[in-house]
Amino acid sequence: MGFLDAWRGKRVKLTDSDFWEGFFGFPNASGKVVTPGNAMTLDAVWACIKLLSETVGTLPCMVYNRGDDSVAYDNPLYEIFHDLPNSEHTAVEFWEGVTNYLCRYGNAFARKVVTNGKLRSLVLVDAALVSVTRNVRNELRYTFTENGTSYDLGRESMFHVRGFGGCGDVGLSPISYGAQSLGMALATEETAAKFFSNGMQASGFLGSDKVLNKEQRSELQKMMEAYSGSRNAGKIMILEAGLKYEAASLNPDDAELLASREWHVEQICRWFGMLPIMIGHSSKGQTTWGSGVEQLILQFYKTGIRPLLKRIEAAIWRDLLTAEDRRLFKVEFNMDGFLRGDSAARSAFYSSMTQNGLLTRNEGRALENYPPLPGGDVLTVQSNMLPLSDLGLQSGDAGKQARNALTGWLFGDIGALIDERVGSALKSITKERM
Repeated sequence: MGFLDAWRGKRVKLTDSDFWEGFFGFPNASGKVVTPGNAMTLDAVWACIKLLSETVGTLPCMVYNRGDDSVAYDNPLYEIFHDLPNSEHTAVEFWEGVTNYLCRYGNAFARKVVTNGKLRSLVLVDAALVSVTRNVRNELRYTFTENGTSYDLGRESMFHVRGFGGCGDVGLSPISYGAQSLGMALATEETAAKFFSNGMQASGFLGSDKVLNKEQRSELQKMMEAYSGSRNAGKIMILEAGLKYEAASLNPDDAELLASREWHVEQICRWFGMLPIMIGHSSKGQTTWGSGVEQLILQFYKTGIRPLLKRIEAAIWRDLLTAEDRRLFKVEFNMDGFLRGDSAARSAFYSSMTQNGLLTRNEGRALENYPPLPGGDVLTVQSNMLPLSDLGLQSGDAGKQARNALTGWLFGDIGALIDERVGSALKSITKERM
């Protein structure tokens, strides 16, 4: 389905900005046509959108019971949001597509398929095809053509996620508002491509003290073609009959062409709220390793991914949950998925949660797809930190563990040597108290 197919058979007005911008691109001073399609030919735009889309797409979208925050596996919505929104797309592909459209068009749309009042599936719709208007009753209408079928749907039939833009009917497109920056980047890329196509050989003039006839000029032109192009870079040119070559253009360093391309990467990252280091672009002197970069990545999760997730979650609550569903359930993306690639952080998280009574061991095992173990459903906490006044009053293994902890802390390596004496003293104290 192409862009023009959505408008086929319709009467296009001068006020239909969606059509004219899609047809001619967004205006800018560079002279280059900028559209959501050709903007993706810029590697920085591609990398930003790909990273955001894949990150959101690979986070599990969960349905929880509001009463105890347990996962609502039996809820039909769980399968739609977590596994299979429709018969053709997995949840990863669907949420990836939603984020892709948000980044390019500022809006994402999906058609709801409802049977007997229950949501059965979500069909993603190309945001370039959807026109959002209001009727005489000030109700939102979504019109588009999909696979030859025209639709005119109301809010009750559409899932609409708006990007940044406040309280308007639609979100704002980063590519539309960034047309000047993207146009400059496209023009720079074209200039660089043409420069390299000539084998980095600067254009210039051939001078001679003789007047050449038409045939001689034609022969000279053919000879020059043997030295132009990237395939012929490095060849030695033979000049005869008094011919002299004079360069007439700047070299790449003087033109700062490469520096300009680096600057465009940083500029594009600003439009998408992306840290340049996240797409492999580091400033001079900046390393891609170490705690500093780890903090930058953490900041990306907080300020880049989290706002996108909250937009989608809020749209789900508004468009896809009934009044009864809102009272009983909540839908959230599980941010713990960020820990999947960091075994050390994942281990520390589970250790802290289970030792402080926030997770049972079986709940931790379930997060790692391990089977439950007998006795693993009990919340446990560390209890070896006791007041000194209570030391030695406990019986059995608990008292022994407390003595070992104290002697190890007070005496380090020699604690084991004097543990027996400390134990005897504690027993004496205990007898006196009794």
